[in-house]
Amino acid sequence: MFSSQRQLKMPRKMFVIFGASNILWMVFTVSQAFKIETFPENKIVAQIGDVVSLTCRTTGCEPPSFSWRTHLDSPLNGQVRNEGSNSTLTMDPVGFRNEYSYLCTAICGSEKREKGIQVEIYSFPKDPEIHLSGPLEVGKPVTVTCLVPDVYPFDRLEMNLLKGNHLLQNKDFVEPMERKSLETKSLEVTFTPTNEDIGKALVCQAKLHIDEIDFKPKERETTKKLQVYISPKNTVISVNPSTRLQEGGSVTMTCSSEGLPAPQIFWSKKLDNGNLQLLSGNSTLTLIAMRTEDSGIYVCEGVNQVGKNGKEVELIVQEKPFTVEISPGPQIVAQIGDSVVLTCGVTGCESPSFTWRTQVDSPLSGKVKTEGSKSTLTLSPVGFENEHSYLCTVTCGRKKVEKGIKVDLYSFPRDPEIEMSGLPVNGNPVTVSCRVPNVYPSDRLEIELLKGESIIGNKNFLENIDKKYLETESLDMTFIPTTEDTGTVLVCLAKLHIDEMEFEPKQRQSTQTLYVNVAPRDTTVFVSPSSILEEGSSVNMTCSSNGLPAPKILWSRQLNNGHLQPLSENSTLTLTSTKMEDSGVYVCEGINQAGIDRKEVELIIQGRGNYQDYFSPELLVLYCSSSLIIPAIGMIIYFARRANMKGSYSLVEAQKSKV
Repeated sequence: MFSSQRQLKMPRKMFVIFGASNILWMVFTVSQAFKIETFPENKIVAQIGDVVSLTCRTTGCEPPSFSWRTHLDSPLNGQVRNEGSNSTLTMDPVGFRNEYSYLCTAICGSEKREKGIQVEIYSFPKDPEIHLSGPLEVGKPVTVTCLVPDVYPFDRLEMNLLKGNHLLQNKDFVEPMERKSLETKSLEVTFTPTNEDIGKALVCQAKLHIDEIDFKPKERETTKKLQVYISPKNTVISVNPSTRLQEGGSVTMTCSSEGLPAPQIFWSKKLDNGNLQLLSGNSTLTLIAMRTEDSGIYVCEGVNQVGKNGKEVELIVQEKPFTVEISPGPQIVAQIGDSVVLTCGVTGCESPSFTWRTQVDSPLSGKVKTEGSKSTLTLSPVGFENEHSYLCTVTCGRKKVEKGIKVDLYSFPRDPEIEMSGLPVNGNPVTVSCRVPNVYPSDRLEIELLKGESIIGNKNFLENIDKKYLETESLDMTFIPTTEDTGTVLVCLAKLHIDEMEFEPKQRQSTQTLYVNVAPRDTTVFVSPSSILEEGSSVNMTCSSNGLPAPKILWSRQLNNGHLQPLSENSTLTLTSTKMEDSGVYVCEGINQAGIDRKEVELIIQGRGNYQDYFSPELLVLYCSSSLIIPAIGMIIYFARRANMKGSYSLVEAQKSKV
């Protein structure tokens, strides 16, 4: 029995030991995980008057107990709210009494955690204010006051007052603060306005220099535009549509007056007793659904701080029946791509209603806008889908009036374009193309091509148009230019024959001046002194070629492989101290835009003492002359000696003696 009781006690003891160990482990785990966090973490910067919430949160403890205090144990000046593992201290609004370090304490069992948050405050709530002591007038001093309201800490405040880009005054408020309070600081400057100040601005800048606190804005600025007053003058009234009106119609009267500042406009009506009845304080006075009793004298006055100026206009309202007008008329001609506005207006009806439709009940393809007695249909951009007759129906009470307007389209946007198949060369055929782009209707188009005053081509495009689309049409003509054509003007004239439509231009033209080129020809080469030279001599080879424009001369030497070696672009090629290897074929080419013409010359350089079977004409003349002169000299010497022997000489006797 003892053993059985022992067996029963042992499990119970083990269970108690096991349960106790679990509880100890849980307590140890919880104590290890117990943490505290604050939001914001360390510091918060707030503007006086805002709502600030400090939150303390724990983890690893359910539920903790919280407490809040300041580091100086001063009142919290806030409201605490605990919810589970969170505790919130709300300061609404935050003020000087809250500028402390706050400590949040959380207790979980025997554990205690504490964390602090620093609350720093400032006040810089509004932009500066600029106040003037009075209206600005040229030559009269005025005091400008710049105010910065409710600033803290003001000993960090700096203020600048500028006129345009010029600094009028700067001020730092460096005096010590005796107590914490919101201060309104100001800066005053007195100056005398001039005409140059018109259009300039006063700028008041305020800067709060607290670098150790992160907040925005740290700078605020206010701008006030300067105005120099001028009394109203030159008051003018414009009336649209007219001073004579029909009953039920409307009129817009616009009044303007010069002055500085810009005068305020007041409209009044002159009563029978001479007094004025104020109607409006706007520059434009619009009267709708007018009646005959609205006739009378209307007065416009321009008023500002230094004076006023008035102008009168008389309106006459006449009775008129209900009528409808459509503009710009029964027909409008528009170029494809333009914006077209159709306007339907009614007179004699106070509350008209408008409807628009096409005559064939196709979609309007436009935007309708109705205001009062006017309705507009805007077609933008106008296209083929808008080429209809449009009907505007006006309903006034039980009566309907319908007016129509036809929209006709065309396209003739640009001048013709002249293109040539190539460079005009004397004697070579050239084709001139005259193109007219994006034309409609193309079956009304005529193109003429003139050379000078002579028509060299004409074409009418009379083919039927099955579909509506933009066409590019052209006229091509081929002719053979001559040099006489140089300076002649080619004229491409395009005409769109639509007499039933009123539009401009109905004809367009482009011109191009002909410059006829002549290919190089009659190329000649002159060699001086000769094409056959003795080694060491010099030679000049001069080339000329005719053409238009004047050909460029190019000298080359023909190599053994047939290729040309360029030598010079001068008309004269000079070779000095020639050598035998300079012998060869030299080629002169005349070149311009129209072509090339060439002339070859063979240059022969002979070595010194080299006799050959051919003679130059100069050597032949020298040889013949010497063959005659030497015998003649011999005969003269012979007969002279005979004369010396006989004492006299007779040519006859000499001849006889020879016989």
